[in-house]
Amino acid sequence: MHDTVRFHYMDNLRALAMLAGVVFHAALAYSPLLHPYFPTADRAQSPAVDLVIWLLHLFRMPLFFVVAGFFAAMLLNKRGMAGLILNRLRRIGLPLVIFCPLVIAAMSYSTLHAAAYVQNPSPVLLMIRQFSQMANPPAPPPGTGHLWFLYYLLFFYVLTWVARSLELGKPGNFVRGLNPAWQLLLFPMLLVPALASVSAPHPAPESLFPQFWVFGFYGPFFVFGYLLSGHEALIDRFRGFAPWLLLASVALYGAFLYLLRRHVPTAANPSASVPIALIEACISVWMTCVCLVAGRSLLNRSNRLLRYLSDASYWVYIVHLPILFVIQYRLMDMAWGWGAKFTVSVVATFAVCLLSYHLLVRKTVVGRLLGARMPVAGSAAGA
Repeated sequence: MHDTVRFHYMDNLRALAMLAGVVFHAALAYSPLLHPYFPTADRAQSPAVDLVIWLLHLFRMPLFFVVAGFFAAMLLNKRGMAGLILNRLRRIGLPLVIFCPLVIAAMSYSTLHAAAYVQNPSPVLLMIRQFSQMANPPAPPPGTGHLWFLYYLLFFYVLTWVARSLELGKPGNFVRGLNPAWQLLLFPMLLVPALASVSAPHPAPESLFPQFWVFGFYGPFFVFGYLLSGHEALIDRFRGFAPWLLLASVALYGAFLYLLRRHVPTAANPSASVPIALIEACISVWMTCVCLVAGRSLLNRSNRLLRYLSDASYWVYIVHLPILFVIQYRLMDMAWGWGAKFTVSVVATFAVCLLSYHLLVRKTVVGRLLGARMPVAGSAAGA
């Protein structure tokens, strides 16, 4: 079946997870919680932003890693381990090497310019302005920026090769055979140690030095997606649980926000408490399952718009943050409400990203590198 059927719902879920990143990053500028830490933090902010965006944060990237694991297993079964590694080096490794330095350079330039000229700077811009006045300002540590997920995917593919070489198939069969209720209860428990070792909401692991909590949190989602490939009926086993998982996640999210206000991280103890980590884990797992069920039911189809957005989503995610930063830096000195600034920044960022994709990328070698292609009926999809 993998050779003849395109998994439209997985393609579409992956695209939505990436495109939602534009909305999420745009909203951070107006988040009171992140105001001291985000470069584009605006004087116009609202608690309503924090009320919504952290729920998206808890399951957006876990869902992406499930889809990545699914397609990794599909490619492995179709092309073998060598084919998987070569494909992922081309589709993941090469874009990371090419675009990461360009994206970071563009963001650094716009941020330094904003630190010098914005009249209502964020706390981060004020700090950069102070550093720039020093005789020998400290250099920022090297990192991967918002492309960190490509960096860790390469690790996961290597670990896939290791697990395949060690013939670790029996644990996977055991997990598939578990009652879905047990899967939904035990899976979050695996994530608690990783989430309890970092601050809440869990941060973006942008450092070049591997963060081991990432393997303990996103790794199980990648493995789960891997185990789904060829066993997509497992998603249907969660269908009856989905409404209850959604309700439970919303209720737990209220508790998460309450505990987050009471648990103020300090330099001596920046990590999340165990109750907060447990809530994060449950919401991440349960909302990911809700998305899989909804995607399989509602998004298992293709049309020109969905296919176009699926093809464009990779490019949009790679280039959106430098574009978004430029736009939001320009909005900082405007006396608008946060809602107007947020709307303008989202719409303008999507417009620039999609227009650049259509005119400059789609039919070029860059487009082919990022997987852009015209729809072919009955073909199998790669990630």
